[in-house]
Amino acid sequence: MRTAALTLALLVSSTAYPLSLAPSSFELLTHRMDVDVDGAPNAYGPAGSRTLDVLSNAHYRARPKAEIVGYLTDDDNPKLPILQGPHDPFPGLYISQTAFTDPHLTDPRNVRRYVDATKINYIVRGNAAKRHGVQLGDFVAVYSKRTHRAVFGIVADDGNPSGDEGSLHLLQSLGYPFRNGTDDAVEGREIIIRFYPHSNPQQLFFRTQAALDEAALKLGVSRDFDKSTDGKSRLHP
Repeated sequence: MRTAALTLALLVSSTAYPLSLAPSSFELLTHRMDVDVDGAPNAYGPAGSRTLDVLSNAHYRARPKAEIVGYLTDDDNPKLPILQGPHDPFPGLYISQTAFTDPHLTDPRNVRRYVDATKINYIVRGNAAKRHGVQLGDFVAVYSKRTHRAVFGIVADDGNPSGDEGSLHLLQSLGYPFRNGTDDAVEGREIIIRFYPHSNPQQLFFRTQAALDEAALKLGVSRDFDKSTDGKSRLHP
C-alpha cells in the first residue's frame, strides 16, 4: 500500500433512480489512485517469491518501520508472517488480508475470509469518506474520466488516510493496463468514486464480481456518470 498527496473534492450527487428507491450517495474526485493488491492470495511472500507486490508496500503507508497491515502476522511476534498451508491457493506465500472480511468465516488464517483484489472491485476508505459515514462493505460506483468506464464496487479496506487506492481488479475493469501493485498508479484528476453510506448493513460478502454487480443493481446503485471532463459536472437525474 502506497501513499500519495491526495486531495479529494466533494461533489453533489443524485441518481438515475427514483428517490424512493435509490440510496443516498455522495462523490469524491481523486487526484491519484494507486493499485492495491491486499486480499489476493498471491499478494505477498518471502523474498524471491513471485508475488503481486513488494513487502514494503504491506506496511502502513509504506513506511518500513510502521505496522504491517497487508498480511497476517503472528500474535506474539508482529514481524513474523503467517504462511499459507498446503491446501491454500499459494502454499508458502503470506496470508494477505483486508479490513472487510466474510462475517461467516472467523478464522483469520482462512484465506477466503478476505476480499481478493484480483477478483473484486474495491476501494480503500480514506478519512474524507469516513467523515461522511462510509462503512466497510458499503457499495460504490467508480468512473474513469479517461476511459469513460463505470463499474460497481465495495469499500473493502482502510489504513490509508488519503483513500487513494483501488483494487487491481477495479483498475483493470476501468480499462487501465495494470498487472500488479509494485509501480502502477493512476496519475491525475480522473477517477470519481460515488459512495453509498450504510448501504450494506447485512455485511454481504462477494466472491465474484458478477454477484456484487447483481446486488448493486438490486439496491439501486447507479453507475451513470456525467461524461464531461471539467471535473465540475453533476449527474443527470
